[in-house]
Amino acid sequence: MWERQVRVNILMKNEILSMGRVSVEDSSCDGALVSSDMLSRAVSDRYRCPETFLDFALCGKLSLDEGFFRFGPGITCYGRTCSGVRRARVGSFLDDMLKEVVANMGLVNLPFDPGEIIDNLRLERYTGGWGTGTDSLSRFKELYYLLRPFTNLFVRKQIQKFYGRNWREISFPRWPVDTTVEDICERLLLLSMQAKGIESVPFVWFWPNGARGCMLMTHDVETEAGRDFCCDLMDLDDSFGIKASFQVVPEGRYAVSSTFLDNIRKRGFEYGIQDLNHDGRLFDSRQEFLRRADIINRYAAQHAVKGFRSAVLYRKPDWFDKLNFSFDMSIPNVARVDPQRGGCCTVMPYFIGNILELPVTTTQDYTLFHLLGERSIDLWEKQLELILEKNGLASFIIHPDYVIEAAGKSVYVQLLEHLRNLRAGEQIWVGLPAEIDSWWRARSKMSIEKIGNSWRIVGAESDSAVLAFAKSVNDKLVYEIPMVDQNA
Repeated sequence: MWERQVRVNILMKNEILSMGRVSVEDSSCDGALVSSDMLSRAVSDRYRCPETFLDFALCGKLSLDEGFFRFGPGITCYGRTCSGVRRARVGSFLDDMLKEVVANMGLVNLPFDPGEIIDNLRLERYTGGWGTGTDSLSRFKELYYLLRPFTNLFVRKQIQKFYGRNWREISFPRWPVDTTVEDICERLLLLSMQAKGIESVPFVWFWPNGARGCMLMTHDVETEAGRDFCCDLMDLDDSFGIKASFQVVPEGRYAVSSTFLDNIRKRGFEYGIQDLNHDGRLFDSRQEFLRRADIINRYAAQHAVKGFRSAVLYRKPDWFDKLNFSFDMSIPNVARVDPQRGGCCTVMPYFIGNILELPVTTTQDYTLFHLLGERSIDLWEKQLELILEKNGLASFIIHPDYVIEAAGKSVYVQLLEHLRNLRAGEQIWVGLPAEIDSWWRARSKMSIEKIGNSWRIVGAESDSAVLAFAKSVNDKLVYEIPMVDQNA
């Protein structure tokens, strides 16, 4: 087991540690200061635990080049390291940097910067330009949108299937859910506990009132027929006790009346902006993006909208700072079957600058029905299981346009019934995007302080927060939270 490997490393490298940690001025390739606080940022942000439980240092200078490597069995990373070889592609022969870790005397010496590695995953930098509007994707898009006006749905599906025909051959991110970010953070916290000789770390639980996980339902409205079905869809959602968010295309596709939008909000649902005109070209060029972003921002201000989603989940996270929204919902967890490949490799919300990303963590209904050819909820059930194992956010995209007909509606009803049964057996928070955004922002500012022999959470909205403990049990990380009121 990897934990035993760490113990061996500790015994072999104690002499190195006794000479003192590597100077922070020497720990990066360009001489920039890399403090312990900077190295622990990603883990600290995830757990909101006291900083005294985290103490990381680099064991050498970071490489100039980036590439893939492992951090123990099953964890694929991308970025710079202090040693070893970084590969250009994911394969079975990746160097394992866990073997280079030294954890002792309260300190964890690492061969990479955890924050950099996690950012490379969340922001999909590991794609190296593949699937970011260049290469095969740009050629496919150019041809697809040139031919689209002259094709029907059947022809478009065949083109999309052909483009994504090799999706099963892709090994990273993991299908059907990738939790690499969670795996890295868990391993780092466990290493910290081993280094400090402790068995428990207090932290702010991920969701309010001790909920095991969170579920988010969204409906992307693509056509006039879909728009006209929204009232019926709200009735259906309400019958199962679910409130959802409708993403509306502001221009080009269909008329969007104030009456239509007001009705969504009056019924306790939410709406956001989906792209500008859904032509798939929002991120084609920087100049055109800036022009469209200005128009999109005006719509957001006009309707007091907080959330955004791009068409077809095309995205360039580095450009999100030009969108005046509180949160975005455009980055998939794993995008093997999507036109733009990649994935953020996490099932938790995370910040991209000032925007909170609520990742899409389950397969879209269009992909399930038309590209994978499935008419059951088996895949969704499996994804829910994997997401809840990490206490994550299960976010769905169900288009009104694809559940109008009886076949699609029947599958969606099965999903709603499964979610109702799941909620009855376990405490799962069903939130609207704006509610999740508000909670995650509040949680990001919470901290834990010690009063006597006990701990307490401080910060705005801490009344809904629950104190939890990460514990080392048989060299594995487990979470414990006190009993909470299930009706809270």
